[in-house]
Amino acid sequence: MSITSQIFWLVILSMIVASIAWTVTQEEIFREWREICDEKSKNCDTTLKQKFYYVFTCEYCFSHWVTFLILILTGFQLLIDDWRGYILAFFAIPWMANQWMSIYRRLRVGIKHEDALATEVKERIEN
Repeated sequence: MSITSQIFWLVILSMIVASIAWTVTQEEIFREWREICDEKSKNCDTTLKQKFYYVFTCEYCFSHWVTFLILILTGFQLLIDDWRGYILAFFAIPWMANQWMSIYRRLRVGIKHEDALATEVKERIEN
């Protein structure tokens, strides 16, 4: 696969990983399940169980598991066409996915800030 194709696949796969990891660890649709996992990650009797449940509350941690699944499904290798290519992809994809999630988080904070300012201005005008 050419380097251009690899970069294309890296970007696309990282967006997929970011989308899945963000949705599971941040969005409302999984809130109840995430709260259960958060509680269990603090109160389980063994460290292994605590870490298992913690993975579902941390987008960075979860992105590695999603990447592992994506690599199994796609067979994507980065730069080298053997097991080393899988290892490189395993670290490159979640790194890029977390860059996407950081950008998304900043955009959401900016939008919420602008909405709050707009609401404040609207209230001042109405009063």
